[in-house]
Amino acid sequence: MPHAGERNEQTGGNPTNTLGHRIVEAREQSGLSTAQLARRLGVATRTLRNWETDHTEPRSNRLVMLSGLLGANPIWLLRGAGDPPNHEPEIAPIRLAELHDRLIELQDQLGQISTEIGDLVAHLHKQEMKRGR
Repeated sequence: MPHAGERNEQTGGNPTNTLGHRIVEAREQSGLSTAQLARRLGVATRTLRNWETDHTEPRSNRLVMLSGLLGANPIWLLRGAGDPPNHEPEIAPIRLAELHDRLIELQDQLGQISTEIGDLVAHLHKQEMKRGR
């Protein structure tokens, strides 16, 4: 694979038609930083940067992981064939777990607040009954 900036006959000399460029494009569309994606892949940020700048290429197992995390077809990543990933605004899977935990936490808090409101209403009702209302 040619290094970044070198003419590549496969890409017609277009430096944006490379594996590295497609990784960057899919990563940016997914809303991930280089560090976030590297962490999810279990590789060093430097390793991912080398892939993104076409200095090195991911091994096949990492390419499959990369395509899954980015919602991109591995063939599109490798060759640019087919459709690029289409990232509609959605919540990333990792964020879904965080969202779920937060919703459970809020539900518990809401239950506590509801109990407090019920206690306060009952207390107020007793006070009103004492005053003869």
